[in-house]
Amino acid sequence: MGNEDINLAPNATGADRIDTGSDEAVGTWAKRLDVSPDQIREAVAKVGDRSSDVELHLKGSRSTTTDDRVEAAE
Repeated sequence: MGNEDINLAPNATGADRIDTGSDEAVGTWAKRLDVSPDQIREAVAKVGDRSSDVELHLKGSRSTTTDDRVEAAE
């Protein structure tokens, strides 16, 4: 099976990837995820360049949801 036979998901090399070769992209993701550019680069080195994997790595395995916050406030 050649590469032309592989179906790629939308944005497989686009908006959901973090380009650590671009200081501008790293800075944008750092602001978006509220971390430093160095933390972005370290996370990409550990888990790859998919933004969802990087966010999960940086923020932990579980983030709070609105339901969690409402339950905690009760």
